[in-house]
Amino acid sequence: MDFGWSIEQKQIRDGVLDLCAGFGDEYWLARDTDGNFPEDFCQAIADGGWMGIAMPEEYGGSGLGITEAAIMMQAISESGAANGGVSSVALGIFGLNPVVVYGNDAQKREWLPPIIRREDRACFSVTEPNTGLDTTRLKTRAVREGNRYIVNGHKIWTSAAQVANKMLLIVRTIPEEDTKRPMDGLTLFYTDLDRDYVEIREIEKMGRKCVDSNQLFIDGLPIPAEHRIGEEGMGFRYLLDGLNPERILIAAGMVGLGRVALKRAADYARERIVFDRPIGQNQAIQHPLAQSWAELEAANLMAFKAAALYDAGRPCGAEANAAKYLAGEAAFKACSTAILTHGGMGYAKEFHVERYFREVLIHRLAPISPQLILCYLAERVLGLPKSY
Repeated sequence: MDFGWSIEQKQIRDGVLDLCAGFGDEYWLARDTDGNFPEDFCQAIADGGWMGIAMPEEYGGSGLGITEAAIMMQAISESGAANGGVSSVALGIFGLNPVVVYGNDAQKREWLPPIIRREDRACFSVTEPNTGLDTTRLKTRAVREGNRYIVNGHKIWTSAAQVANKMLLIVRTIPEEDTKRPMDGLTLFYTDLDRDYVEIREIEKMGRKCVDSNQLFIDGLPIPAEHRIGEEGMGFRYLLDGLNPERILIAAGMVGLGRVALKRAADYARERIVFDRPIGQNQAIQHPLAQSWAELEAANLMAFKAAALYDAGRPCGAEANAAKYLAGEAAFKACSTAILTHGGMGYAKEFHVERYFREVLIHRLAPISPQLILCYLAERVLGLPKSY
């Protein structure tokens, strides 16, 4: 069993870290303060050829695996870009996987290259206010009229809609009462985000100010039938294919965030002198930091095990979900420990750890809560009765 990376994979990490060095902590602190979307960072990622890392070569991508994409996402987060950096490019990295897997050739040739070059900017609109994680119960409705669909409904927590011109959208095309199961009748589209029919209201939130989160109010949005991905009524099943790699990429990014918080805490503990000695000499400081290192490394092993299984075409649901759970908890602990290590200065923006702490909460909660992951593992791995 080889836990090392290939020369190419090491080069990916080094290349991404070199690029991110031009967007240091002060850049991300400024974006956290002014709320401006980090478009220059995203364009640098695209110009460097990184945006299409996991997309097929025939459409302008690099054709690499989820392992390489996870290495990239971890490097971005670990550079100090944290969740803001990861979230700004996430949809361009893997968000259009349903198009890659289920779109026809014409759709791929039209839609993928502009995303890879950053000529198009897309958002992903799934969640609704009254359904939460119960995605199969979505209410936003699309009715077919000739060669187009008319969409009406309400979405929430749609990231980057303020800067997007495209939208990946899942809606109900068959009323739930007319289906055998709630997952039936959901259809996936990739279409223009037409502000004549979509009102976008930004949600003020705790962290990651530079990547907006929004409510979308959709009123009569016309979508050409050729913007439908795959078959009508199969949209939810198409989304399921992307859940495991999504969890893997999030886990890798969370480990990176935990690592940068831990590094800042260890650096501070070596330098901060109290009672004529560095505070890092005290076991009360040392032990929580050492424990965080161990927990982050364990989560990292699970994340890249899941990535290796996925790239080999093997089942990885338990590993991907466990990786997301372990990384979320380990990163949360590392970020909170970093603040405690800094003492009062941990509350000051200039030391950055308070930003890391605010941003770590996003993917501890989303896109699936730690509690629901434990329910999944209890049912699918331990064979316990389904609890939800």
